[in-house]
Amino acid sequence: MDDPEPAKGVTLEGIAGSPGLAVGRAVVVSTKRAGVRRVHVERADIGDELARFDAAVASAARALREVAERVPRGRAESSILEAYVLMVEDETLRADVESRVRTELKCSEWALESAVHRIAEQLRASSDSYLAERSHDVEFVGDRILMALAGQPRTPVLPDLGEPVIVVARDLSPAETAGLSRDRVRALVTEAGTRTNHTAILARAMEIPAVVGVRGLMEQVGTGDRLIVDGHRGRVIVGPDEATVGDALARVERQKKVARAMLVERDRATTTRCGVKVELKANIELPAEALAAVEHGAQGIGLYRTEFLFVDRTEPPTEDEQYEVYRHVLEAVGPRPVTLRTFDIGGDKFVTAFQVPSDMNPALGLRAVRLGLARPELFSTQLRAMVRASAHGPLQIMVPMIASVSELRAVRALLDQAIADVDRAGQSRSTSLPLGVMVEVPSAVIMAAELAREAAFLSIGTNDLVQYALAVDRGSPNLAYLATPFDPAILRLIRAVVVAGDATQSEVSVCGAMASDPVAAVLLVGLGVRALSLESAAIPSVKVAIGRFSVAEAAEVAERALRAATSGEVDELVRGTLAIRLSDLVEQD
Repeated sequence: MDDPEPAKGVTLEGIAGSPGLAVGRAVVVSTKRAGVRRVHVERADIGDELARFDAAVASAARALREVAERVPRGRAESSILEAYVLMVEDETLRADVESRVRTELKCSEWALESAVHRIAEQLRASSDSYLAERSHDVEFVGDRILMALAGQPRTPVLPDLGEPVIVVARDLSPAETAGLSRDRVRALVTEAGTRTNHTAILARAMEIPAVVGVRGLMEQVGTGDRLIVDGHRGRVIVGPDEATVGDALARVERQKKVARAMLVERDRATTTRCGVKVELKANIELPAEALAAVEHGAQGIGLYRTEFLFVDRTEPPTEDEQYEVYRHVLEAVGPRPVTLRTFDIGGDKFVTAFQVPSDMNPALGLRAVRLGLARPELFSTQLRAMVRASAHGPLQIMVPMIASVSELRAVRALLDQAIADVDRAGQSRSTSLPLGVMVEVPSAVIMAAELAREAAFLSIGTNDLVQYALAVDRGSPNLAYLATPFDPAILRLIRAVVVAGDATQSEVSVCGAMASDPVAAVLLVGLGVRALSLESAAIPSVKVAIGRFSVAEAAEVAERALRAATSGEVDELVRGTLAIRLSDLVEQD
């Protein structure tokens, strides 16, 4: 029977993991897991079996460190790989494996597989998409140890096609991604993953186009197939015709030209066409991203998601550990300001370290500020580290998921105590420590005026605001069509917060994904927002977009959008008014 013909002109839909467009030949990378040996051991052999497991852990950790050492310090890959080493050597995982070997007489491979499955399923059950994605990290760690047990350590090897390639895989770990030579890779495409998995995070940090979560990818694509990878739309075209390839290559050249022109203007202030200044800061998740933010023209860090420090470890980071990381970020971007967000962690994030009861719906349970106030010893440790770091540059503290004034006051009391503790220890700090809140739940919008009177600033997190206001799980692919910031309800909520901020002369910024969209950014300016915090790579295009409109033009579109009845009407409005003048910056269907 003849082999099936390769797909021609087939469009596969996925998730836009990293913006950009690429045309090239595919290289399919096999990342199949090592086979798992399942045998019972004799009780007399338990000690030898555990020694074999410990040797495999040491081997896997050593292999990861070798990859990490090849990555320049300061790159995002380096921080993630270091976290993987800690996960491989995690004592809780080791204890779980030992328990299964001793009580169930399972061999190391079998015990490890069972332990990893339990942890991964626990994470997958989370309603938080970020937490659910961490299940892949746990499975990857298990795979590395399994390969070491089997004597099969490996990293992907790319065949030489004589040109840079598009890497296609079921999934790619950070170690595998970091092991790829960027001068040989045009884009990444994976069957698994979402925008918050590490493949997507690293692709954005490396500025390589990526599409993730492509169903049926491995059945449709073979090595050597020509692909068009559209990281803007989340699409992959398999076997495109010459005309489609020509159009895509022309788009690639236009994007390169625009990108070069925008980077020339990196240090220019962001202003509307009529001269009104708009502040653009960067969102970062890893300390290493701070330098990339500055390189893209960020005026500071508007959101540093500190929860990465807490991920994949059995014990929360110490005060000194946190202080050193915060200090590093401040020194990297200084004298630009940095806004540190206190940990935004779901109720089921740290079952071992935090030992909090799981919630049936973690998104509505013990998470973010609620968890901090429930565990004041952990929250105070983080606040003291932040207070100490303020000695190294302008620093603001921002608290996520504030739903009431009483929560803000409780945080203020803990911050005051942290300041007193630092002073009593004779440690340095800034005399100015602004405390702001994220507006992410409807109650905070309703109480925005009261919050603005007591908080130094308000920052609207559009991702969670969409989730909570529209009752849509933002991680659900089946409801993705509903989770849009262009819903009139969301626009009216944003406008209400801006009005409250204006009344109290408090800064109101937007730090959700909405701020990274050039069209949406102009709409936000029209709604009265004058400070945005966005992904570093989006800063140049958003800067150009804002400069093409006067405040009056943006406000006129915003007023019409506020009167719309549906998100479809808003989408049609912005496409016909704002997007048409930004066609070189945005990709439209």
